[in-house]
Amino acid sequence: MDNWDEIRTAFQVARLGTVSGAADVLGVHHATVIRHIDALEGRLGVKLFQRHARGYTATEAGQDLLRVAQATDDQFSQLSGRIRGRGNDVSGELVVTTIGGIAEFLVPVLSQFQKDYPDVILRYLTSARLFRLEYGEAHVAIRAGSPPSQPDNVVQPFLRLQFGIYGSRDYVEKYGMPTIPGDMEGHRFVGADDAASRAPFSRWMREHIPERQIVFRSGDDLATRQAILNGVGVGFLRTFDSDTDDLVQVHAPLPEWDSRLWLVTHMDLHRTNKVQTFLKYLKDNTKYLRSDED
Repeated sequence: MDNWDEIRTAFQVARLGTVSGAADVLGVHHATVIRHIDALEGRLGVKLFQRHARGYTATEAGQDLLRVAQATDDQFSQLSGRIRGRGNDVSGELVVTTIGGIAEFLVPVLSQFQKDYPDVILRYLTSARLFRLEYGEAHVAIRAGSPPSQPDNVVQPFLRLQFGIYGSRDYVEKYGMPTIPGDMEGHRFVGADDAASRAPFSRWMREHIPERQIVFRSGDDLATRQAILNGVGVGFLRTFDSDTDDLVQVHAPLPEWDSRLWLVTHMDLHRTNKVQTFLKYLKDNTKYLRSDED
């Protein structure tokens, strides 16, 4: 640990592959990065990197160091996340990570929470990457699908999102109203770009709609909604996204199309006052979205 700065520098170089990239992340001059690498290699008596025109590639010894440094860095991140979550006051950083596409109803709740608790600094993260609660990367996660099963997490049911099939009024005037699941020949559909999507309505579409009829695909919920509004085709929308005179309900929501959302927290932070206050606030301010089964 006497040489942690040098080890951390080597870790970033191994991770990023360049001296300049490591310097940017660490906030130091590139000469400092080179000095740390040279000093560490001299102290260990082994080459940690192969230097080449494109940057630095870790040797076998460098890969060993990378694994140790990664584990140590993760432990520090975990400790930092736990320390930030401690205390009885509702203040400091609160990191909330969610699936995409729910900002429309969630951000107003987050905004009001910050107004009511002005000492809180909110970070709202959406990404395809699964943020690791056990390493303090987030305090609260909102996840979809089956209940998360990590042993150190506390999982609570949150919302059941309902989906129906909608089309624009212009589309219905031009192509007529499809009969689903009966007469769908000649109709155009908007669907997900992910062929392996586990969303219940995506599975239904794969099983019932020929690929040639899905004329617009996207992994972006806003793009999907806009395509449906613009008359490209009919497709699935959440019921709370479809309250507009420009849309016609082609098929009412079915229970088999529902998507469940779960609140997930790590057991080390779950009982802190800040997390408990936020969870209660979130539940209280989304009651209008709940069905009787939630």
